Amino acid sequence: MIVSFFEEYPTKENLAKLKLVSFPTKLYIAAESLDAFFKIKEKIKSKWVKEVIYWPLLKKEEGYWMSPFADRKALKRIMQETVNVPLLWDAEIPRKRILMLKNILFFHSNKKLIRNFLSSHKKDVYCAEYFPERGLFYYFLKALGLEFSAKEYGDYEVKMLYSSMHNYSKEFIKKEIEEGVEDSDGKFIPAFGTLGIGARGDEKKISLEILERDLGIAKDAGVKEAIIFRLGGLTKEYAKLLKSYS
Repeated sequence: MIVSFFEEYPTKENLAKLKLVSFPTKLYIAAESLDAFFKIKEKIKSKWVKEVIYWPLLKKEEGYWMSPFADRKALKRIMQETVNVPLLWDAEIPRKRILMLKNILFFHSNKKLIRNFLSSHKKDVYCAEYFPERGLFYYFLKALGLEFSAKEYGDYEVKMLYSSMHNYSKEFIKKEIEEGVEDSDGKFIPAFGTLGIGARGDEKKISLEILERDLGIAKDAGVKEAIIFRLGGLTKEYAKLLKSYS
């Protein structure tokens, strides 16, 4: 199982945490444009980093994350520059909730635009989505254009399964991961954490014990990749644990 990292804030300080990584890994690096991403990518010299994936984020006033409620021009801008680029599609509602009202008239056309883009994209797409609960909530997220089945779109399903934020039980984690692997033909990627503060600002640090539990469940279920949010919060202790599962 490869253990990868999100980095929402690819500053020099946060990327310097790669010195603690001594196992093969992938990075998902956030940037507001493809040019900005390539400039950051050029600075990453670690021999352990096997792949760097573009994680496009919009400006806050455009919606920040990718959803049908985001600014239509901004969505098109990202789509045009990533036609032939592997990317992480971060499917979440806007940071500024007022945009959900402001862009409601474009909701259906934006939803169709997004689905057509993901269906026709030629390179790998990793769709980061809310935690993988089944039932009515799943269909609610799908109706909002925030849920993309790997079988339907051919993408990788990245589920933000942050135990430090939701106090998930071992049974819940095991059930969701095993069903995710089966339903996605192996294209299920759990994201664990958190190790650092993100855009929400209230992210709590996961304990070593719970992270080890989650990683163990993932490995036993046959998960090929797990992603940690985020690189900037890495310490020697956490790096040692992650290496043991890599």
